[in-house]
Amino acid sequence: MIKLQPVLLCGGSGTRLWPLSREQHPKQLLALTGAETLLQAAALRIKGELAPIVVTGESYRFMTAEQLRQAGVAAAIILEPAGRNTAPALALAALHAQEGGEDPVLLVMPADHMMTDVAAFRAAAAKGAEQAARGKIVAFGVAPTRPETGFGYIKSTAAGDAAAIDAFVEKPDAAKAAAYLAAGGYLWNSGIFMMRASVWLRQLGARRPDILSACRAAFSARELDLDFTRVGRSAFEACPSDSIDYAVMEKLPRGLGVVVPLAAGWSDIGAWGALWSLDARDADNNLLQGDVLAVGTSNSLAFSQSRLVALVGVSDIVVVETPDAVLVANKNDLRRLQEIVARLKREKRSEAHTHRKIYRPWGWYDSIDSGSRFQVKRLVVNPGASLSLQMHHHRAEHWVVVRGTARVTSGEKVFLLSENESTYIPIGGRHRLENPGKVPVEIIEVQSGGYLGEDDIVRFEDVYGRAADAVSARAGDRRPPSAARSDPRKTAPTRKP
Repeated sequence: MIKLQPVLLCGGSGTRLWPLSREQHPKQLLALTGAETLLQAAALRIKGELAPIVVTGESYRFMTAEQLRQAGVAAAIILEPAGRNTAPALALAALHAQEGGEDPVLLVMPADHMMTDVAAFRAAAAKGAEQAARGKIVAFGVAPTRPETGFGYIKSTAAGDAAAIDAFVEKPDAAKAAAYLAAGGYLWNSGIFMMRASVWLRQLGARRPDILSACRAAFSARELDLDFTRVGRSAFEACPSDSIDYAVMEKLPRGLGVVVPLAAGWSDIGAWGALWSLDARDADNNLLQGDVLAVGTSNSLAFSQSRLVALVGVSDIVVVETPDAVLVANKNDLRRLQEIVARLKREKRSEAHTHRKIYRPWGWYDSIDSGSRFQVKRLVVNPGASLSLQMHHHRAEHWVVVRGTARVTSGEKVFLLSENESTYIPIGGRHRLENPGKVPVEIIEVQSGGYLGEDDIVRFEDVYGRAADAVSARAGDRRPPSAARSDPRKTAPTRKP
């Protein structure tokens, strides 16, 4: 029996799906067509005998781990200290897969694609595994349905379930794409590959020895951090950036590469138009998600996260509403959306990078209002989770519990806060918020002070291994986490109506 090692590549920011996708909340972490995120759907699609190897960026580590946990998928998560494209990411996964002397067949796929026919995908993967076990490098090609200029193509003049690859073709212009569609023998490159770990490393070493050398050095310097594997930062940052296609696939000798047809309702959901084409639409050819009302509207997509969106007498438009941004675009001119994202980045606007709702390893917070010298946040702390022991130089905080029971450290006091109870954290006061219960704790936090930025945090202790601020080291705090765990019945919270 062929031992199959799933590999999920979780890089990229998906700017063509702005404002839902942001730099710090990329496409694979979004639920676009149902309850599951794209990452969760991909992990469940390839779930098998071996836990998947997931390669992702440091910034997404806690969200990635939490989404996999919610999906019931155990995974080995490798953290990249910097984005270096897919070829180095796959090299790290292959080196990890070979630990213990194994040489499994790798099933490599992006975590941000969608398939509507999982059974067909698994059948194609089984055919590919037979070829990969014999030492071939397998690509999966999708029969084109339109002259698409946003995909690369695989040319194969042979027929069958595993045909020899003639060439990989760059993303074409419109005329070439139409010619490919008319000529036949061209498939869309899905970005899904299969090969033995040793085969990938050997081919990468033959064509990009600089990438392989840097990845070996980075992997040799790896460290375990909680449930994550951190590779050596300096070695990986020195690694050249290149894709699987450019580094290896386009340079394969004739006969080593084969393509397996994939007819599984595949889409890379690269833009809002692709989502509109893929998902179920109403009688007027509209795709409406969330609180949306449409009258006299056709061929349109509307997505609402937080408020009512009403469409009247329009067609061929895309409207995407989030709590901090609204996109209105012609459905046939979505390529220019990248110009908006580029402008947001140039102007250093937060809407390019983060949502109003920010995920943390302990839960999440939503900045629901702000003004001169104040900010109001809604915090949700997961069961058993804890914020760091911290202090702020420039702000005070008022906490009101609206759901659950919180354990609060404030200075030398430790006490419980129940629903409708509150407390005050002064400027410079050491404090921590924890959830000792089995249901989420919801807090309304009112901040006041001269500076309310997220970088005004000095961490003294953190169960998630986030780096302590240099100020805390100079402060000489060496108190162990248990030092403040007094009996909560000995101190009393501040109570307000």
